[in-house]
Amino acid sequence: MDTVNIHEAKTHLSRLIDRVASSGGFIIAKAGKPVAKIVPLSAPDSDKAKRLGFMAGQLRVPADFDRMGEQEIEALFGGQS
Repeated sequence: MDTVNIHEAKTHLSRLIDRVASSGGFIIAKAGKPVAKIVPLSAPDSDKAKRLGFMAGQLRVPADFDRMGEQEIEALFGGQS
């Protein structure tokens, strides 16, 4: 794995990112000591990325959902300013 210094990484970030995407990662060093490892991210599988509706048909919202606990809330907070 290649090592680049911080100055080179700041100067050529776009080129280094392109290189990561095509050929793998590199290490950024400060004063010759490794401080960061840059590696490509794996894209999630298209099947795993879709989460909307994953529990469709498994839950039921009660018809009085917007009025649930109304009496308790009124008793606790009703009439107070």
